[in-house]
Parts: sequence; structure tokens; C-alpha cells
Amino acid sequence: MTTPLEGPQGTTRLGHLLGPHGVQGGVKLYVLGDPAQVLALRRVYVQTRGWLNLRRAESAPPSVVLHLAGVTTREGAEQLRGLHVYAADTELPALEEGSFYYHDLRGLDVYGAGGEDLGNVSDVLDAGHQDLLVVDYGAGTSFVPLQAPYVEIALDGGKPSAVRLSADAPAGLIGPESAEDDSGAAES
Repeated sequence: MTTPLEGPQGTTRLGHLLGPHGVQGGVKLYVLGDPAQVLALRRVYVQTRGWLNLRRAESAPPSVVLHLAGVTTREGAEQLRGLHVYAADTELPALEEGSFYYHDLRGLDVYGAGGEDLGNVSDVLDAGHQDLLVVDYGAGTSFVPLQAPYVEIALDGGKPSAVRLSADAPAGLIGPESAEDDSGAAES
């Protein structure tokens, strides 16, 4: 079963639908990444609706307008408002060398500045102003801001091969929070 921010296995979230555009079923998509990448797709997965073919997609900065098969009226487009949209990872357009999709980070090992194994990336979340790596480690899960210069993505042949925390990364990004009393006072 998927949660609202998860699509089917092997998909990446593109964004969410904002509402109708025009009277013939167009619907605006708030795009999380590069809107141009959406224009190259032939189909998308719409939360609760499944896979829908794209009749066409057009740029409408800062969003993209999708014309989905089976959605031909403004009312039909209105019913899609707020739903999340995904693309199959294998159908996303190729990127220029050295660039990568966030789904390419899933499954990568995470290393500390000294080369120590800290865990594994299970997902990447769009948290609004900051994208977060979801890192599973031996005793739990940590959310690590995907922010340079603290997080470096190692590339091998132009593809991500590992995630490394730099020496400048704040201590304690991965692992349980300190259980110590911040005041330093001993309990009696």
C-alpha cells in the first residue's frame, strides 16, 4: 500500500495537480523539478486514478498543463485538484552527464567524512524548502538535508554511486538524538 507521497514501486513524484486550466480538461501541474522533463512523457500515474496517457503537455511557467486521456471537461480537471502525479523511473528523459534524478539516490550507501559506513538512502523527500535524504541506519531512520556543502554525491561514470557527508557537516545528522538532559543537571 502506498501513502499519499508514494507512488507505485519504480516511480518518482513529479508534483501535484493545482486545478483546471481552460474548459477542455487541462489541469495545471506544480512540478517539483524541471518542467521540461514532464513535457517529454507519454503517460503519468495520478494518485487514486492510476496510469493515464497524456494527450499533450504544454509549458505554462512556472507549471505545466497536462491534458490527460479521459479528462475532457473543466469539472473533470477540478476533481483532480491536489492529487500527486508520478512518472515511471524508466520513462523519465535522460539527463546531461553529471546530473541525476533523486530516485537514482535510493539504495546508495552513506559514508561519513572519514569513510565510515553510516547507513543507506531509502528515499528522498520534498520537504518544501529543503529536500531530505531518508537514511536508514542500524537502529532507525534519520532525515538528512540534501544540502551542499554538507552532502556530496559521488559519481561513477556519470551516475550516483554513494553519498558522503563532508567534514563540515553538523555532528549527529545520522543516528538517534542525544538522550542527555540539555541543562546538564543531574536528576535526583
